[in-house]
Amino acid sequence: MENKQLFPTEEVTLPSKGLIYPKENPLSKGVLEMKYMTAKEEDILTNGSYIKNGTVVDKLLKSLIVTPIDYNDIVVGDKNAIMIAARVLGYGKDYTFTIDDEEHTVDLTEVKDKELNEKDLLSKGQNEFEFTLPTIKKTINFKLLTHGDEKKIDNEVKGIKRVKKGESPESSTRLKHMIVSVDGDSERKTIREFVDNQLLARDARALRQYIKAIQPDVDLLFELETEAGEKEVRVPIGITFFWPDTEL
Repeated sequence: MENKQLFPTEEVTLPSKGLIYPKENPLSKGVLEMKYMTAKEEDILTNGSYIKNGTVVDKLLKSLIVTPIDYNDIVVGDKNAIMIAARVLGYGKDYTFTIDDEEHTVDLTEVKDKELNEKDLLSKGQNEFEFTLPTIKKTINFKLLTHGDEKKIDNEVKGIKRVKKGESPESSTRLKHMIVSVDGDSERKTIREFVDNQLLARDARALRQYIKAIQPDVDLLFELETEAGEKEVRVPIGITFFWPDTEL
């Protein structure tokens, strides 16, 4: 007997347009299907263990995504777009938050995608980009971080902090995972040694700025009316984003 889908769904457009995923990956279509939030997902949102270990949003999104994908494959900017869609499908388009003691409400359906430009890719269907460091002139190939990468980075940083008390290696560790080659050399040992010993701060900053400029994401900047006049504000994604009626 055919298994009929009993829940309503919506199609969500990905800021990457699917350009960085291999053709055989369902994410390469640039869209995915999500279902509306139900009581099952509200159980996830109130699960104390998920909240405590920081996995509650990922558990929620995995439950809502209908398209058969590997969640670890999703690049961070696409994941942000999925999160915005999940909030709209779950609790509606209006999101109220407080900045500088002033309460504001924005329409989340007005959030625009910051789309990936295909010309920035080295090759369609491959998560790889190129940048020449302005000072030392080395050519860096890098990738955009996926959810799976973020988990690996988080675990590595936690391990380093346990061994070396007082160190804060987040920035350099992220670069070690993003860079895929240095002047064509893709050995992980080479990349790690380069980041630790050769990558100048000014070049690292230039690389991060370039990545920020080209990576797909959602634009959370809104023009809001405040007591001081019109002001451009980045909408904060706080604890009440998925818990609008609670004081968690």
